[in-house]
Parts: sequence; structure tokens; C-alpha cells
Amino acid sequence: MKKYYKDTIGSRIFDIFNVVFMIVFCFFVIYPFYNQFVISLNEGTDAMRGGLYFYPRKISFEGYHWLFQNPHLLKGAVISVFRVLVGTGTCLFATGLLAYIVTLRDFSGRRFMRVLFVVTMYFSGGLIPTYLLISSLGLTNSFNVYWIPGLINAYYMLLIASYIQNLPESMVEAPRIDGCSELRIYCQIILPLSLPVFAAVAVYLAVQHWNAWFDVMIYNPSGRWDTLQIYLRRLLLEMDMVQNLQNEMLIQSKFKNLKPLTFRAATTIVVTVPILVVYPFLQKYFIGGITIGAVKG
Repeated sequence: MKKYYKDTIGSRIFDIFNVVFMIVFCFFVIYPFYNQFVISLNEGTDAMRGGLYFYPRKISFEGYHWLFQNPHLLKGAVISVFRVLVGTGTCLFATGLLAYIVTLRDFSGRRFMRVLFVVTMYFSGGLIPTYLLISSLGLTNSFNVYWIPGLINAYYMLLIASYIQNLPESMVEAPRIDGCSELRIYCQIILPLSLPVFAAVAVYLAVQHWNAWFDVMIYNPSGRWDTLQIYLRRLLLEMDMVQNLQNEMLIQSKFKNLKPLTFRAATTIVVTVPILVVYPFLQKYFIGGITIGAVKG
């Protein structure tokens, strides 16, 4: 293998330091999740003593048993997955289309539209006016409240637009001369060429929709469209209340060793694992999209 640098003592020291630093850095990033996994597998009463670092002292699955015995958990998981798919897909399409519009050199209003949407990043109506708007539109207690208000995202629009600006202008001039509509150019040319930045934004949107719970609590008072995160939050609150009740004989007999500490750890693992499973498939697009999209031509 051809080397492009001199193999000196200084370069070897730098390589060793670089490898050691990256190993230590990866350890500090991964260990908190691993520690939560260890705590979730330990008996609750024993976990309260502390000292759990790399392996459980007394293995117990009571936390996961208590978690998955809830009959509404599967329904919440289905709604959460459906929200991620619909919310991510619609926002990508609409925001990407807006990003393509503001990059058209022949469109005289593109600068005004950029400024208009950038202003929304710094100024908003606040929680109460937003709630009144959502209510007046009839979006409360419906699934549509999860994706319609988030169709356009100004930050992701700027990110995608910076990537599209780096594409060769001839890629869209030729089909435009042949009579293709702008929507067809966007769907058949811009989208395939901008796959890296769209995949990167998709990761952000998917995590955002998967972890969302506050808007569910506000705009879904009936509980019909409760997501997985809302059910997990309720279970956490119920677990705290059970620990404070001394006359709950059924809970004390069946889950006598279960504590909020291990249950919180099990909840953290259940919420985090789906994102960890999906991310490796989009990692190469994520890195390429963010890097190339951040460079202006």
C-alpha cells in the first residue's frame, strides 16, 4: 500500500494517540447505553444498592415483563411507526420541493421565500396561539395533527437547498427544454440525485417523530391516537405510584423486586433500540449528505 506521508516517530506517536483517543471516545459514547441495559437486566431491589457497571449481579426480567404486559403497548408502537413513516415521508417531499423552488434561478421570488421561512426559525406564535390554530383547523384528536403542522421545516429546507445548489445546472436545463414540468424534474431528477441529503434529513425527522410525546399529550386528549412514548410515560408514572402504595399486595407479590430504577432503564432500551437498528443502514448517506450539503458552491 502506498503511503502519502513519512513514517517517522512523530507520525507513529500521533497514530497511537489518535487510536487511543477514538477508543476512549467511543467508550464514553456507548457506555451510558450499555449501563442502562445492565441495570434493566438486574433485580430492582439489588440495583438500588448501586455498583452496577459492566454486568448484572442478579439477572431479572421483571422490568421488561411489567413493560410488555400492557395490552396497549402494541397499539402505541404501531401508531408511532405509522407516524414516523407518514411524518418523515411527507415532510421530506414537501420540504424538498420548497428547497428546489428557492434554488430556481429564474424564479424571482426565491429570495423573499428564503427570508420568509428563515424568519419562522426565530419567531413563533407560542404554545397557546399554536394550540388555538390547531383546534380551529379541526386537527385535534386526529392522526393528521402529527404530520400536517410539520410539512415544512425551514432548517431542513436550507440544508437541502444548499445541496441542490451544488448540482450541475445542465441536469435540469435539458429536461426543461424537452418540456418536462418542474414537478416531474423534481421527482425524477432532483430526488434521485439528492438521495444523500434526503437520507440525512430522514434520520433527523425519524428520531424527532419517534421521540415526540408532548404534542400527543396536548393535541390528543381523547387518547385515541396515543403513541408508544405516551404509554411508556404513563407506565413510568404508574410505577412510581405503585412504589408509594403499601397496600398493593398483587404488585408486591408478583413484582416485589421491581423498582423504578430498573423500569426506567428498560424503558430507555425499548425506546432507543429501534433508532439504533435503523441508523446503520443510513449512516453512509447521513455523513455524505451533511458534509456535501454544508459546502456552498
